[in-house]
Amino acid sequence: MKIASEQAFIEQNVFGKGQENTYFAQYFVGNSFLNPLTNPGEYALFLANITFEPGCRNNWHIHHAKEGGGQILLCTAGSGWYQEEGKEPISLEPGMVIKIPVGVKHWHGAKADSWFSHIAVEVPGVETKNEWCEPVSEKAYNML
Repeated sequence: MKIASEQAFIEQNVFGKGQENTYFAQYFVGNSFLNPLTNPGEYALFLANITFEPGCRNNWHIHHAKEGGGQILLCTAGSGWYQEEGKEPISLEPGMVIKIPVGVKHWHGAKADSWFSHIAVEVPGVETKNEWCEPVSEKAYNML
């Protein structure tokens, strides 16, 4: 469900907008916000609500792991996009679950005219790490 108004989005975003995501800002086009739901020091599983302003998306990236790993996105509010390299983009809506295997180059973010939020679940594994790649091109994004 597209939500252009920030106030209307805040009312729908039950897990909270959080703070500006300055730590990872270099890997995003536009502004994103981070609301950690678990403390990585206390739990083996890290969960965070990530909010994207309209038009915001992260760069192409790959989750690596020697064993286990990957990521799960639980879409919670607004409307967004997910795309794996070489595949068609998927429209994201609240209630959708995206399972991202290790080694798959992909990106995700908001639609140009909607706020978007998902809970990011970092799947535990051995020697997990993210490889950040190039931004999604303006031309490719604007064609969505």
